[in-house]
Amino acid sequence: MAAQVPSAPETELAKLLIESNYLFRNLEINWLAQYLSPGLTVEKLYSNRPVYTAFRPNIFLDVLYIIISGGPIIVRSTPLDRIIAISYPGGCFGMRNLPFSFGQKCRAFPSLVEAYKTTNVIKLPLDTLKTIYEDSEVVRERYDKFFELREKFQYHLLNCSSYPPQAVAALLRALVYQERSLGNQPDSDEIYTFDLPIDIIARCCQLNHRTVEQVIKGMQKVKLIEVAKSNDASEDIIRVLDPEGLKSTYSTTRDKVSWWPLK
Repeated sequence: MAAQVPSAPETELAKLLIESNYLFRNLEINWLAQYLSPGLTVEKLYSNRPVYTAFRPNIFLDVLYIIISGGPIIVRSTPLDRIIAISYPGGCFGMRNLPFSFGQKCRAFPSLVEAYKTTNVIKLPLDTLKTIYEDSEVVRERYDKFFELREKFQYHLLNCSSYPPQAVAALLRALVYQERSLGNQPDSDEIYTFDLPIDIIARCCQLNHRTVEQVIKGMQKVKLIEVAKSNDASEDIIRVLDPEGLKSTYSTTRDKVSWWPLK
């Protein structure tokens, strides 16, 4: 692509992408800005409204959704209405439905993609993504990483047994792995923070809401996690205090967890 002097709007947009998203983190602002059109803006995806239906035969997207803030974005499978993917700010979604890279091979059954909570995104056109991808080895590696993380997230969900503590721990381990791999978390105290409603946990783990609430209480009691504080922006915040401690629960199937009252 021929070099050009980026204007102020493109520079500001490039700065926002670099500061808020894994795909562009630490790239040079003026280098990235030259690929962006001034028409690109931050858009809102409102909660409980479908964004698109993924994996419809011979139907592809023409944009990559870059998550700036808000969310999470979820993917619901049918007929069990199970959530099979969760994306937070700093991530992207839509790559498995682009006729580009692994998206040409990564097909599945139709699944609803929606913003569980209001989400701010930038819709990066496919042609722009292709050009940046071709010109940057860093972007190529990161873009391809998203496909690996989607597969590994679903692998963790495959380890959700019917034993509730292990099922919830499997989901939390999946999220910890995903966000750590993207470099979004943990914070300076090694704590992982997720806006994670009970409903999402229930639909990921195929448990009822009451059971999930009991598991969360048990995990709090043994200080694996803590829930939202009064000054948190969301009442659905869950903080993973001891990600390594989750491993013993995650690996428990037939054995019993000491803090789970139901035998």
